[in-house]
Amino acid sequence: MELIERMQAAQKDAMRAKDAARLSAIRMMLAAVKDREIAARTAGGPMGEGDVLALLGKMVKSRQDAAAVYDQGGRPELAAKERAEVAVIEEFLPRALSADEAAAAVDAAVAEAGATSVKDMGRVMAILKARHTGQMDFGAAGALVKARLG
Repeated sequence: MELIERMQAAQKDAMRAKDAARLSAIRMMLAAVKDREIAARTAGGPMGEGDVLALLGKMVKSRQDAAAVYDQGGRPELAAKERAEVAVIEEFLPRALSADEAAAAVDAAVAEAGATSVKDMGRVMAILKARHTGQMDFGAAGALVKARLG
């Protein structure tokens, strides 16, 4: 089953279960995907599943940052709401790579790209994004690539 179809099925299940918090999070995800699809159509390119995974990854990061800000501001109820949304979004993302798996993926991408210096970092990151979208934090991966090549 395709990712968007899984989200739509989960939306129907949340409606049947009258789970308002889950339903709200899923509707938010589907709305963001629809907005991105419309933008992709006007730009002339179709939106693939990798694009949806990247969008969901950004949504998770955004909510984690918001939860941290709410914690610092003394608003634990809002932080809990953000974390609940993160949990729902993460159900639709592939399993995240462990630190060892991420390091192995970086090593494989460096070898495949034939990278020898930091100038080759873009090619290595492109390989990683093509294979591991939604599975790894590319900010951390960039630091690993730089350490390997630098």
